[in-house]
Amino acid sequence: MCDELTEKDNAKFIKNGGSFNRRDFGKLSVAASLAAMLPQAANAQSVTESDVDVPMANGSVSDSYFVRPDSGSHAAIVYWSDIKGLRPAIKAMAKRLAESGYSVLAVNPFYRDMKAPVVGPEAEFSDPETRAFLFGMAGKLTQDAAMSDATDYITWLDQQDSVDTNRKVGTAGYCMGGPLIMRTAAAMPDRVGAAASFHGGGLVTDGDDSPHLLIPKTPAHILHAVAENDDEKQPEAKTVLAEAYAAAGVPAEIEVYEGTLHGWCPPDSPVYNEAQAEKAWSRLLALYSTALA
Repeated sequence: MCDELTEKDNAKFIKNGGSFNRRDFGKLSVAASLAAMLPQAANAQSVTESDVDVPMANGSVSDSYFVRPDSGSHAAIVYWSDIKGLRPAIKAMAKRLAESGYSVLAVNPFYRDMKAPVVGPEAEFSDPETRAFLFGMAGKLTQDAAMSDATDYITWLDQQDSVDTNRKVGTAGYCMGGPLIMRTAAAMPDRVGAAASFHGGGLVTDGDDSPHLLIPKTPAHILHAVAENDDEKQPEAKTVLAEAYAAAGVPAEIEVYEGTLHGWCPPDSPVYNEAQAEKAWSRLLALYSTALA
């Protein structure tokens, strides 16, 4: 996941002239920057955006972003951020997905601690204080907590007029969102039909709560888009995942994306790789078009 070794890889990449510097990004108009970096969805539908408060089983609310086509009912998507949380980049990606015909709930995974955004665009994960702050909040997303949250999000989505409850729910997640999409699929296996992870970390661990152990309980079709440097650090993970999905009879697409560093998909990432991010996005749409029909 977003560990010290990952940050060293990213810092080296930036030092050698790759991608933009986060401080430079912070000087720009966030909305204008993201609009310019993300291609418009093909045959984009007009959408409605809302900031919403989703009631949670623990008595709190999760401040989230709900975006859906202006008319009709559509398959619902639970959209998990990376460790930097819900912010303009994640909202831009969720909006683009909604323009492709989905009702998308981009959630604040850290609602237990504070409202989004939890860090500003100038925050750098290489800073020890920032890293400790984010990991402290992420640590509260235990398997039980994540599955409870996922159930609450799906329950809320199923109450919305723009959601077609006759279609399966999809989910997608980045970085720490990788384990969360697997736990979302396991939380409501009869409801979730597709789950996608992009540079997900901690998918295979030695713990009793390793996400890969949930695979026999999760019939959802799966996409794992793996960063090349993540694979270099844990090359066996993709094999363990592939074998587990095969044993469970679950359709799974697992690919290491050549030339990518952990965090390559969000457009505000210092290691954003547009070509490979677009490839991953096309595979997400292909997954949803078949598994959420």
